Amino acid sequence: MIMVSIMEMDRKKQHRHAHALLREMLRPLNIEYSDETPVVKGEYGKPSLAEYPDVHYNLSHADGIAACIVSRRECGIDCESVRKMRPNVMKRAFSEAERRLVEKAPEEKRDFVFTRLWTLKEAYVKMRGVGIGFSLNEAEFDIKNGRIITNLKGCSFRQYIIKEKYIVSVCESD
Repeated sequence: MIMVSIMEMDRKKQHRHAHALLREMLRPLNIEYSDETPVVKGEYGKPSLAEYPDVHYNLSHADGIAACIVSRRECGIDCESVRKMRPNVMKRAFSEAERRLVEKAPEEKRDFVFTRLWTLKEAYVKMRGVGIGFSLNEAEFDIKNGRIITNLKGCSFRQYIIKEKYIVSVCESD
């Protein structure tokens, strides 16, 4: 189950709004979520519900968008507004094939392609709960005819494009 909300809000409100989405999504599972709900954190800080080990969730917020996923499987979500392509990030985090994919895109689409790839990588890292210690260029993606192709095993990806301005990427374990 995925929920996304777009509205103008500052970073602090985005954080609170993401948690409000989580509260709404847990309600049908008869899970009351509040500031007092016991949450445990994994080795790299990935939160989980202490009393519900079979319910997984992940939150993301940026630039006026908040997103939440709740799943019975390990999951990660990342949302971003289309951001300026950053060559230093591409060099560090993208494979050679991914860099070519961005560079071959029409100039007006490069930032869009960059953000699509970046959010897929972020969603994967968040699903795994490994933090920034994971070498992002090991996760390789291609997008052909709207399909996400990856070298990663044991997980699946979805991506939502909202108003050609926001990209939400989701990763769930198989």
